[in-house]
Amino acid sequence: MTTYLLAGGGTAGHVNPLLAVADLLRERDDATVLVLGTKEGLESRLVPERGYELLIVDKVPFPRRPNKQAAAFPGRFRRAIAQVRAHIREHGVDVVVGFGGYASAPAYVAARREGIPFVVHEANAKPGLANVLGARRAAGVGVVFDGTPLKHGEVVGMPLRREVVELDRAAARDEAAELFGLDPAKPVLLVFGGSLGAQRLNEALAGSWADVLAADWQLLHATGERGEWVDPGMPGYAMRRYLDRMDLAFALADVIVSRAGSATVSEISALGIPAVYVPYAVGNGEQRLNAASAVEAGAALLLDDATFSADTVRDRVIPLLRDPDRIAAMTVAAEKVGTRSGTENVVAMIDRALGDDRAGR
Repeated sequence: MTTYLLAGGGTAGHVNPLLAVADLLRERDDATVLVLGTKEGLESRLVPERGYELLIVDKVPFPRRPNKQAAAFPGRFRRAIAQVRAHIREHGVDVVVGFGGYASAPAYVAARREGIPFVVHEANAKPGLANVLGARRAAGVGVVFDGTPLKHGEVVGMPLRREVVELDRAAARDEAAELFGLDPAKPVLLVFGGSLGAQRLNEALAGSWADVLAADWQLLHATGERGEWVDPGMPGYAMRRYLDRMDLAFALADVIVSRAGSATVSEISALGIPAVYVPYAVGNGEQRLNAASAVEAGAALLLDDATFSADTVRDRVIPLLRDPDRIAAMTVAAEKVGTRSGTENVVAMIDRALGDDRAGR
């Protein structure tokens, strides 16, 4: 029986694709699937909840400037590598798969020193440092977006949540409309900014929701848990703080306005939904890059966070809603950009790294 060690964590962007791959490996082979992560990351809760054993490695951030932490880094990193090597030996690990984050860097080095193959998966169009370094010696490097600057990178797509992969949007539309109190026969604009919400998007919709309804569209608006937003209580406008059934929100959406996190872009593209992306401006610019392939293909529009406002909705979004031919063309383009087979593609890459004959099937 093959023993897999999947390394990653810190954020949902690392943990969710890791768990999607873990589930397929376990279902396919009844294999031993272990997860390597830190005590501090989101994986410390999500991994055990999913029924996987979490092996712990110290969180050792790469130093960004010369200081006391930088001086201590070499010793701390060696200790983390030793921890992973001990896990590999104790559990008889056959292959390591890294998804980025603090756990991945020592996992790549440990695998190489133990003489076992390792595979890298990068979710963002702008790769993290751990995966940049790991890709140089990896047996396989999978990326979500074409043009991601990783050595030997192969576009495999994003391992997605099962409820998204298996979603039949047309079949679920009536159920979704009933859940959110909307009319399944009228088009719906879905706006969301993540679990905490996006203040810029919320402020823009607070001043333009009436224009969306006047365009004969309905609005499903997830405000997030941060801030207080008053629901006007108008027919055709469903405001929620959080969408527990994101799959049904997607089933109902004819156009989406959202941030451009890697998982968000991947899910929207996989489902063939036209989008207006407003990339989060904080960070290293990866959200704008994540949206680039969909924008270039004609599946999405890209608007700047700094200038996104109620006027932007009226000037850029409402004209799109009033143009069914353009929406239809964007839908066709989105279906060509996205893929629902990211999980299977990553598992096939793992099989090739192991020399498994299933990789060629």
